[in-house]
Amino acid sequence: MGAPPECRAHFARHHSATDPRTQIPPEGLLPYSPKRARPYLYSAKEIRSLLRAALSLPARGGLRPWTYHCLFGLLSVTGLRLGEACNLELQDVDLRTGVLTIRSGKFGKSRLIPIHRSTRRVLADYLTRRNRRWARRPVSPYVFISNWGNQLDRGEIHRTFYALSRQIGLRGPSDSHGPRIHDLRHRFAGMTLLRWYRSGEDVERKLPFLSAYLGHVHVSDTYWYLSAWPELMREAMSRLERCWEGQS
Repeated sequence: MGAPPECRAHFARHHSATDPRTQIPPEGLLPYSPKRARPYLYSAKEIRSLLRAALSLPARGGLRPWTYHCLFGLLSVTGLRLGEACNLELQDVDLRTGVLTIRSGKFGKSRLIPIHRSTRRVLADYLTRRNRRWARRPVSPYVFISNWGNQLDRGEIHRTFYALSRQIGLRGPSDSHGPRIHDLRHRFAGMTLLRWYRSGEDVERKLPFLSAYLGHVHVSDTYWYLSAWPELMREAMSRLERCWEGQS
């Protein structure tokens, strides 16, 4: 229906386990479509190393270490797209209720994102430093700003991320490919699904909530995270096997 060909093939293979009449389209039958980049599955230790490295950045007379520490940390615990985090304005952050307002995200959709108390503390600390630094000068309304008071440049964000990745060993000194900033979003989605499976939640029923939280237009976009993470597939198959055992 709205799902890409590879998702429909994955679904057919999954459905064939319970209905042998299911036809699985052979590879090469459907027109070629661009493949998504295989996500890198960060460990909690790697994310902690990344955030520590961000705090070790030279300040250059501004808030650079705290800005990148807060930005990368926020991406890892909310699953926001980089563009959504960069476009956050001060008016979009409600620390009292712990809610971020994402205005006109991808495809023009807006949504509310609740954040944990620990995230609120880090954001509050950064915003206090930011307000103190720019108390006497007009500055951009964006939350994450450069040492000159402008909205952070995305090219500079990526360059900083690559430098930190090499520093902590996520990339080799000359690697042109490796873990991406966007993979922090993949990890958030994958860990959410994994927690649901391990706690016995009805993942099929709750998936639309995760889809809305991530700002996906189609639930099929969220299904992709399931097939992209082998550990999730194992959890799904284990649940299916337990279901079969209970019926036999």
